[in-house]
Amino acid sequence: MLKEPLEPGKARRLIQEILEKGSVTLSGHAESALADDRLSVPDAINVLRAGVVEPAEFEKDSWRYRVRTQKIVVVVAFRSASELRVVTAWRQER
Repeated sequence: MLKEPLEPGKARRLIQEILEKGSVTLSGHAESALADDRLSVPDAINVLRAGVVEPAEFEKDSWRYRVRTQKIVVVVAFRSASELRVVTAWRQER
């Protein structure tokens, strides 16, 4: 059982583990949000690989983690220690 909220460093390590050995799924909203901002699934995965994880926020009955680069934000929720779901994503305004 995953005990949340995770500190940003622990969340980052878990994201990396899940990217290597686990399962990443996208919500319908995330798929639409990516398309709306002309972003792709590989764009979101790259943000998860290289972005900065911000402190967790509790929203809609789950802990959510923003992963940010200079240009893109991806929000994820852990389903378990081996699965995460991309909840939404957007391109940063300049």
